[in-house]
Amino acid sequence: MPYFDAASTAPLHPVARQALTAALDEGWADPARLYRDGRRARMLLDAARETAAEVLGARPDEVSFTTSGTQAVQLGVLGALAGNRRTGRHLVHSAVEHSSLLHAAEVHAAAGGEVTEVPVDRLGRVNAARFAAALRPAGVGGVGGVGGGVGGATALACLQSANHEVGTVQPVAEAAELCAAAGVPLLVDAAQSAGRVPVPGGWSLLAASAHKWGGPAGVGVLAVRKGVRYSSPLPADERERGRVPGFVNVPAIVAAAASLRAVRGEAEAEGARLHALVERIRARVPQLVPDVEVVGDPVHRLPHIVTFSCLYVDGEVLLTELDRAGFAVSSGSSCTSSTLTPSHVLKAMGVLTEGNVRVSLPYGAEEADVERFLEVLPEVVGTVRAPLGLDAPPSAASAPAPVLVVNALGRRCPIPVIELAKRIGEVPAGGTVAVLSDDEAARLDIPAWCGMRGEEYAGEAPAADYGGDRGTAYLVVRRG
Repeated sequence: MPYFDAASTAPLHPVARQALTAALDEGWADPARLYRDGRRARMLLDAARETAAEVLGARPDEVSFTTSGTQAVQLGVLGALAGNRRTGRHLVHSAVEHSSLLHAAEVHAAAGGEVTEVPVDRLGRVNAARFAAALRPAGVGGVGGVGGGVGGATALACLQSANHEVGTVQPVAEAAELCAAAGVPLLVDAAQSAGRVPVPGGWSLLAASAHKWGGPAGVGVLAVRKGVRYSSPLPADERERGRVPGFVNVPAIVAAAASLRAVRGEAEAEGARLHALVERIRARVPQLVPDVEVVGDPVHRLPHIVTFSCLYVDGEVLLTELDRAGFAVSSGSSCTSSTLTPSHVLKAMGVLTEGNVRVSLPYGAEEADVERFLEVLPEVVGTVRAPLGLDAPPSAASAPAPVLVVNALGRRCPIPVIELAKRIGEVPAGGTVAVLSDDEAARLDIPAWCGMRGEEYAGEAPAADYGGDRGTAYLVVRRG
């Protein structure tokens, strides 16, 4: 079965498997002990730290191993905020950061801190100047020489190296220069890019995750530059420089470091090969499947990720059908029965959230599997759409009303857009359709549908103006 979900977790790299097997025999003891087995484990741990530091552009004594990338991000955020609390309590991050960082920001806000979220463009990319404009340097404005605002000066800025849902690469190097000029430490979440592309310089704190590059799950990396103020948000522990409590998993760390070095050595050639395969998907999917929007930056992107959204299709249903066809892919959208909310990344980009598919190719992905995916996809999408009757001629309206009201209240995405597509033919050119919906995704999906189908989105109004008892009326004018 072709596995196209490397952005979630990559298959274990052969080098990681070999290193893990060897380290299970040699590195099982406590590396903090002085007897022979402990010293051997310590040597393996130190060697792994040196390898990870070299690849990530850090010093060995700046690197700590965590139990996951999520823990690395959250310890990095909360530890840097605690270390810089005398500077201020203001946190800046982009609108498309991983949920692990957003949850840490929520904890900070709940404790009385201030958070500024910097928007992105339709490609999911932050404007570095706009990011810098959100910073509040210490000693500029405010009371007592501290940056203005409720939270005072900016204690920390956060910017991912590349987005986990759409693959867009962020201008980290430029943002880092601007943060340095403002005296604000920058945390970079490099979970999706570490091992695949060079880590951009200028960061103050860096987080990464081994299972994203082909290492074993359960190993993360937190690097904190010398001189960066950091205070662990957890109780004191003598291990991992006091940043991460608990017994380290030496065999897994050894395997993670070995695989990181291996994939970095292969990255240039393999990245170019995967980039070409992704370009093929980006170009051919809109040709093969009608009403599809490919999202993410086509130029500034990771080599292995491509994301597209299909109108009139529920993402979970589409993924299930692709699984039946033999393909393991994922959805960047969280518009599912479990959450009933659209992906925060797609929402921030202002793109279509329904029917979202993320294809992320692992190292060694076969060209034949990609071609087979492109053969299967149109049939699968067509099968999912077939019961909707979207190709049926619209029912004739003897006397079209000036405004046709489509009541989709209580119905979740993609139903409001499907009902709009079915019934817009009932109004003449220049006529208006008012779609009543209380689904959050409709606010994004209906304007996106209009852009894709050439109809005019005329804004929104209270649903009560059109007979609804709750929700919003989304107004669409038929152009032809």
